[in-house]
Amino acid sequence: MMHPKISTTLEVANEVIVGKDRQIRLALTCLLARGHLLIEDHPGVGKTTLAHLLAQLLGLPFSRIQFTTDLLPADILGTSIYDREQARFSFHPGPIFTSILLADEINRASPKIQSALLEAMEEHQVTVDGETRKLPRPFFVIATQNPEDYIGTYPLPESQLDRFMMRITLGYPDPAAERLLLSGRNRQDMIQELDTTLDTSTLTELQALVEKIHSSDALLDYIQDLVRFSRDPINFRNGLSPRAALALLRSAQAWTLLDGRDAVLPEDVQQVLPSVAGHRLRASHETQAGTDLAMLLMHAVPVA
Repeated sequence: MMHPKISTTLEVANEVIVGKDRQIRLALTCLLARGHLLIEDHPGVGKTTLAHLLAQLLGLPFSRIQFTTDLLPADILGTSIYDREQARFSFHPGPIFTSILLADEINRASPKIQSALLEAMEEHQVTVDGETRKLPRPFFVIATQNPEDYIGTYPLPESQLDRFMMRITLGYPDPAAERLLLSGRNRQDMIQELDTTLDTSTLTELQALVEKIHSSDALLDYIQDLVRFSRDPINFRNGLSPRAALALLRSAQAWTLLDGRDAVLPEDVQQVLPSVAGHRLRASHETQAGTDLAMLLMHAVPVA
């Protein structure tokens, strides 16, 4: 049976962002699996609204950074400023010192600025002026980006993409959902009035439970078969990394927990595979341009 607080969170979230149940479930799956989320889509489809919604429902500290071409690493991490009265430098933390960080339009900043997040996303710490500083727990990055063909965007480097556990797209709403948006209240106003549905202690407890969801040897064999096939240079220019394999397992475990079950099935892996693998795979030759490589991978590897 689904945890009652998860059920409430999904129910409330779907009242605000209508017609996007699967994307909301994937976003919550990513959070429960202790991952970071990349939302790629056209402007105005609700990427930022989803980030604000999650922060409100979880009751976690929230910061937003608008990525632009003139952004500096210090604008993200913080900086040391000389204090004349105390005759020493004092560190002023940047907006990254929070629990949910919205990196809005991350691909409008240069790769050098994007790389300022690498250590934080992998090790939950930042190094400034030679000193390492821990970030709060939990720490969850939600980044939004516009399609790469938009003017003024820089493609995220592979090392950055690999640190996002999932990439999802929201897409345009269907006619019924869009009519609700047009005839209903402002979504930001609705979010401000919401109460916390999944408190920090419950979130931490559920995150710990994710790793205890049973994964049989056969299930692990299936994940390894997927990863091994992705490393075939005939079909893919670069395969799934060990980090990606672990992300696939953790995501499948979290998806299982959302369903209120205690053992992962191959179908759970398939549910999360496009979001976990899609942004990590590259076609080996130009004839595969436009091919959904994650689906190609899923269809090529049978369940034993």
